[in-house]
Amino acid sequence: MMQLLEQSPFDPAKEPRIVIIADWLPPDFGAVGQYMLMRAQALAEQGHDVTLVGLSTARGSTIRKMRGRGQLAEIRLSARPVPRGSLVGRMVWTIETNLRLIFAAFGALRAADGILFTGSPPFLIHLLVPLKPLWRAKLVYRITDFHPECLIAARDRPSRALGALLGLTNFWRRRVEGFEVLGEDQRRRLAETGVPADRIVLVRDGSPVEFPADAPVEPLPVELAGRCVLLYSGNYGVAHEVDTVARGYERHHRQGTGRVRLWLSATGGGAEDLAARFAAAGLPFHRSSPVPLERLSGLLRAPAAHLVTLRDAFVGYVMPSKIYACIESGKPVLFVGSAASDVDLLARNSPAGYWRVPCGDAVGFAAALEDLADRCAAGSVEIAS
Repeated sequence: MMQLLEQSPFDPAKEPRIVIIADWLPPDFGAVGQYMLMRAQALAEQGHDVTLVGLSTARGSTIRKMRGRGQLAEIRLSARPVPRGSLVGRMVWTIETNLRLIFAAFGALRAADGILFTGSPPFLIHLLVPLKPLWRAKLVYRITDFHPECLIAARDRPSRALGALLGLTNFWRRRVEGFEVLGEDQRRRLAETGVPADRIVLVRDGSPVEFPADAPVEPLPVELAGRCVLLYSGNYGVAHEVDTVARGYERHHRQGTGRVRLWLSATGGGAEDLAARFAAAGLPFHRSSPVPLERLSGLLRAPAAHLVTLRDAFVGYVMPSKIYACIESGKPVLFVGSAASDVDLLARNSPAGYWRVPCGDAVGFAAALEDLADRCAAGSVEIAS
């Protein structure tokens, strides 16, 4: 599925030269980079001359090629992984990385007619907007995640420094020509900061993969074969609900039938927390690394259902883009999160089935697992072997 646009922010006749700045580009794992590569390819096919600048854990490279009616240049900067164990380390990494991205793209930025930048890596707005006199380009911010709102939401107490950073960020936001948001919840959040409604366009990601009927299905791990499997795939980070899943899953195995097995094909602090809690409690589960993009469709068709979670504090600040591929896979979705999130808006009409459990409702999560297990036993959802 391609991205779903209300309208394209760029016209090949008016903005023939486009620069896109993102973080980790495929084959490195990162949803934003995956979608921005797709976006760059689509714009090139429409006739734009596109320069995509991003990061790679491999050696740096520059590749230029014709694509459709236009051309695409991919500039990949070799970068070390984000030091997630330290807030100071992450901030230093972010500042250094943003400066490197701007420097690498500087010539293309000066010549561009349109600039599309994302929320990953964060805070690029603090460089691109103050330097606007150097660009003649239309500036469009694809606000994948809200920063510093995500940092604020992750804290237990207010921070004056982050509050001041938020004020400065909103000052720069009001000076950006156009915004792309991932959902209606993000549109509401952005409007609350003072951005005029006519500058905001909804651009949904869609699924990064297709699901042809004859495509191979990823085999289940041996210990999960024949089980009713609930899969969490991708990043499981600070924005994702952990406690409800941990307590509800333990309740299902201690007080319920224990027929569902959770498969964590995931990275991030939330996955580490869940794995540690399950191991300490002696609960059955399976942990593996995320698969490459070319194997993702097969992985998403392997389980009985998909798990998606989002903490209430992050609603409208983060949009779990995995929901599109989960729905497209034809498997039911179990969402732990708020009805105010666009995850619920999209998934509630899924023909394969849907459960929503509010954050904090461990009993409801356990009940949803029992319902899923009943559906597996009845054959209404497929159990892979």
